[in-house]
Amino acid sequence: MPELPEVEIFKRHLDATCLGRRISGASLRDRRIIGNSSPARLVARLKGARLSASRRHGKYLLIALDKAGWLVMHFGMNGSLRHFRSDDEDPAYDRLRLDFGDDHHLAYVNPRLLGRVELAADADAFIAREKLGPDALDAKLSLAEFARAVAGRRRDLKSVLMDQSVVAGIGNIYSDEILFQARLHPRVRADRLQRGDLKRLFNKTRSVLRLAVRRGGGAEQAPERLPRGFLIRERKKGGRCPRCDGAVAAIKFSGRTAYYCPRCQPAPR
Repeated sequence: MPELPEVEIFKRHLDATCLGRRISGASLRDRRIIGNSSPARLVARLKGARLSASRRHGKYLLIALDKAGWLVMHFGMNGSLRHFRSDDEDPAYDRLRLDFGDDHHLAYVNPRLLGRVELAADADAFIAREKLGPDALDAKLSLAEFARAVAGRRRDLKSVLMDQSVVAGIGNIYSDEILFQARLHPRVRADRLQRGDLKRLFNKTRSVLRLAVRRGGGAEQAPERLPRGFLIRERKKGGRCPRCDGAVAAIKFSGRTAYYCPRCQPAPR
C-alpha cells in the first residue's frame, strides 16, 4: 500500500506537472472509486476547476479546486498518480482522468479498486471526520506530543505505529523499517517504552520517512533507491539483516506480516 513517502512523491509529481492548470474535462472510468458523490456531480465539479493547491496528510492527497472545495485521493493497495501528454499512452487502470487544455493529462491509477476519490468542502474538516492523527512529518508534531500519543496505548508497538488515528502516514512496510532502525521489537508494548526508546522512535520515524521521500524510492516502487542499510531491501523470506547479517524473521499481526531482525530487535521480556 502506498504510504506517506509514496503519497508525498505523488504530491510533488502533481505540483511539478499539473498545479495551476485548469481542467477542461474529467473522465470517470469506474464509479466504484467514488467515496461520497455521484459520477455526474464529481465530473461537473471538476470540469472547469483549476488545481490551485495541494496538501498531503498521512496517506491522503488533497487537491484544492478554485471552484471551492477539495478533491481527495486515497491510493488503496497499489494506486498511483501519473501525468502524461496526449501523444503518450493512457496508463492502464486509469480510473479517473483529468484533461487540461494544453495537451496534458493526470491519471488516477488504481488497479485493485481499493482506493477512492471524493469531494470535500474543507480539508481540515475531512481530516477530522476521518479521525486522522497528526501527519508523521508535520513540523508541528513535537517529541512530547508523539510520546504522549504512543505511550498511552496498551498495544504492541507495530499496531500503534500503523494506527492512523495515532500518527497518520505509516503502514505495514514503513513501520517495519522504523522499528528496525530504532532497534525495537514489533511486539513490544507501547506503554512500556522508556523515554529514550520514545525519543529514538520519534527521530527514526522522521529520518526514515524523510530519507525515503528524498531518495524518491518507495517501499514497493523503486526500493533500490533506498539505502542498503534499510531492512526494506531484505524484507522477504530468506532475507538477511543489513546490519548484522542475521536471518530476518517474520511474524503475523492481524493478517499482516512483520519482518524484523531477532538479533538487532530483541523480544521484550
